[in-house]
Amino acid sequence: MLLSLQRLVIAAVAAAITVTASPLVPYEQKPLVGELQRPESSDVSEAASRKLTGKFLHITDRFYVPGSLTDEEACHHGRGNAGYLGAPGSECDSPELLIDQTFEWINKNLRDKVDFVIWTGDSARHDNDERIPRTENQIEEFNKAIADKFIEVFSHRSAHPDETLIIPIIPNIGNNDIMPHNIFEKGPNRWTEKLSHLWEAFIPEEQRHTFVEGGYFHTEVIPNKLAVFSLNTLYFFDSNQAVDGCAQKSEPGYHQMEWLRVQLQILRERGMKAILMGHVPPARSADKQAWDESCWQKYTLWLKQYRDVVVGGLYGHMNIDHFMFQDSKDVDMDSLMNEERMAPFVTENNYENFTIESKGSYLSSLRDLWADLPTPPASVLEGDWSISDSDDDLDAAGKKKKKKSDKKKEKEKKKKFFKKIGGKYAERFSLSLVSPSVVPNYYPSLRVIEYDITGMEEVPTWADVQHNKAGKKDGQWVDREIEIQKKSKKSLIPDPPSKKAPPGPAYSRQPLTLLNIAQYYANITKEEKIKGEDAVEDGSSSKGLRVNYELEYHTQEDDIYQLHDLTVRSIYNLATRIGVGDTTSSLSTETENDHTDVDEINANEVEESSKTGNNKKNNTTKKKKNYKKNKTWKAFAERAFVGYLAYEEIEDKL
Repeated sequence: MLLSLQRLVIAAVAAAITVTASPLVPYEQKPLVGELQRPESSDVSEAASRKLTGKFLHITDRFYVPGSLTDEEACHHGRGNAGYLGAPGSECDSPELLIDQTFEWINKNLRDKVDFVIWTGDSARHDNDERIPRTENQIEEFNKAIADKFIEVFSHRSAHPDETLIIPIIPNIGNNDIMPHNIFEKGPNRWTEKLSHLWEAFIPEEQRHTFVEGGYFHTEVIPNKLAVFSLNTLYFFDSNQAVDGCAQKSEPGYHQMEWLRVQLQILRERGMKAILMGHVPPARSADKQAWDESCWQKYTLWLKQYRDVVVGGLYGHMNIDHFMFQDSKDVDMDSLMNEERMAPFVTENNYENFTIESKGSYLSSLRDLWADLPTPPASVLEGDWSISDSDDDLDAAGKKKKKKSDKKKEKEKKKKFFKKIGGKYAERFSLSLVSPSVVPNYYPSLRVIEYDITGMEEVPTWADVQHNKAGKKDGQWVDREIEIQKKSKKSLIPDPPSKKAPPGPAYSRQPLTLLNIAQYYANITKEEKIKGEDAVEDGSSSKGLRVNYELEYHTQEDDIYQLHDLTVRSIYNLATRIGVGDTTSSLSTETENDHTDVDEINANEVEESSKTGNNKKNNTTKKKKNYKKNKTWKAFAERAFVGYLAYEEIEDKL
């Protein structure tokens, strides 16, 4: 929803990844246009000489006057005590100083350590000030200003600098980047055309027609290996009254889902993987629903069917740091097959008034969902994902092992647990990560996500492809795309992975698996007090104020989260600890390369899943523990608000 430099979501891959992996056997890579070789560094530009590292980023609002009131004036009028760097805890947009200094910090600390930037929308100010209504020209100016910032930071710096990007930047349309906000009509429309022009440097030439038609596109950020899909979530957004979901063929949401299906199938055949990104996340709990139900249902089914392709989903909009699962057990296959309009999962959705209280309620609804997840048996919590018996009578420490009868019982428990979660890789679920914003509403934040590039250190990069004038669609894939489109009209459900296909990077550690998040934040309140308090009071200059980002937490090194990676089953373990109680183990231990057929597992659950919805009963109260003593839940709740509020300050709102 709001944001400003929002979620400078910086998913990053460190240049020198030292972790070793035992990757599954990869698909045969099929080049887009012949074999592409890395050019010699002496012959090419700064961009083409770089090797893979990996990161992505986000931005928004500038209409802000220091010294404004923070409650009623949205920090636009210059009367009050709002600081020069922003007003954490308010609905104010981000000041230009904060945005400028954030980009300076990125330039100094991240520019040469990232492979690509994911910019998840909302660059224009919010439509929350009746005294200064927004205009179309103003919205265009805001979007252009942020686009220019990205170009300024991520362009060549040779003896003859130009505006050629050194890495790909993938923008996305936010609900405040258009006018009126939230309302986005079927394309082509004036906003797809305007943004197509403003984002000309970011959208691949061969994708511009697709963007003008619907506001979505994809970019091969690692040629022939990884594509990032910029989804137009406004066609899925429940608050967009100009469209009506994804069930009917007349709706743009339906066409975007079909486009996504075809493109994911093409990537599967090319042996490539995909990251999906968008502005509004697919939130769906007893408290909040962000997407139209028919769009959520299709998206969840698509992710299940293309779980061998999709690396993960990355979103913004909600301004709080959290994650969510899409549970394929909740897919209503009958309604999808009949292309029926679906009733909302949450009948009353107070989504536009997303206060601290409502956010606390939303987080609690997620916690309650996770309390109802199948609980891992003890042996799985200890990292043992195998289901075979050992012939040894002693463990590594020389202690007597369990009796055979106990081992048999434990084995049966694991089999039942794996069946419930879609096999030992938890393939019943897909995962969306939601990043907080750069203000509003709390402390400015950005994140760096490391992913596995084992074996890809020397592969040609996006810049190499640009240098070689390659990257346009190959004729064979254009023709194949048409064939898939024809086939999809006959079969409404995409094909699942081959039974011989290994689990995808979202489920099992391999190249392109997301490994960890380094979450950064800037305590601008402290900065204002140290250097700017007197200046704001007497209206003098903000000289001396600096935005300084520091590490808030690191998922792999954190004593609380203890995540070995960001695979679905690792996050599943974290979710159960949040919902039920703390454990000291992780579920992310790698096992042998066998896996359970999730399609077979879920085949008998369709009838049951179609009966869930709002009438779904749970036994949450039986599983709940004293959450005050659950350190994982407390950390999750505090981090949702980027450390701006202590748990004691938000406890009564949860």
